[in-house]
Amino acid sequence: MADDKDVLRDVWFGRIPTCFLLNQDEVTEREAEPYYLLLPRVSYLTLVTDKVKKHFHKVIRTDDAEEMWFEYEGTPLKWHYPIGVLFDLHASNTVLPWSITVHFKNFPERDLLHCPSHSVIEAHFMSSIKEADALKHKSQVVNDMQKKDHKQLWMGLQNDKFDQFWAMNRKLMEYPTEDGGFRFIPFRIYQTLSDRPFIQKQFRPVSPEGHVHTLGDLLKEVYPVALPNEGSSIPTLPVCPLT
Repeated sequence: MADDKDVLRDVWFGRIPTCFLLNQDEVTEREAEPYYLLLPRVSYLTLVTDKVKKHFHKVIRTDDAEEMWFEYEGTPLKWHYPIGVLFDLHASNTVLPWSITVHFKNFPERDLLHCPSHSVIEAHFMSSIKEADALKHKSQVVNDMQKKDHKQLWMGLQNDKFDQFWAMNRKLMEYPTEDGGFRFIPFRIYQTLSDRPFIQKQFRPVSPEGHVHTLGDLLKEVYPVALPNEGSSIPTLPVCPLT
């Protein structure tokens, strides 16, 4: 995977055309025009919405403004999920652009985590990186990296710099075949209609018989209901690698 640069670049630059609309019940000084952005699928909402916040701050009363949060058709959008996962979970069948409602009041404490700064997102992101490396390499790659390497990885994501990010992430994706490859494949299968927000289990990349596992093998073992019956179409299922 680390050598498939064209594929990796295409995935990195995947974008979702999005229209941000201020909640109609928010008190405004004047009419709020919608704001349009192309959202990167691999990033997080709170990393790429500074322009949205600035746009709507011009039309709301400063005293009424609290922490900005987003919802789609009544569902608060979790900032710690990648944007692509949020879209696939809640809006994959919608007509583009994706219409997201912006709020500055009545923060849904029971549904969302607070995100007061980018340092909170960085901590969440690095935690996922370390978890994935623990599964793949027993944390050896992350532990061998210097603090500046961690910062470069984060800054590459934050600033949407493909080459900067992959210069470091390549080390995390190395697959040492002489050592049997990854110990486990880090993944999460996100769910909406369940008490469990996602499924995450240990899954080896190679079977005991030496066969390389596919995504179909993974689904068959950990989430068989996602597999179509004979003659039916494959359902949409957000499966997100940790890294």
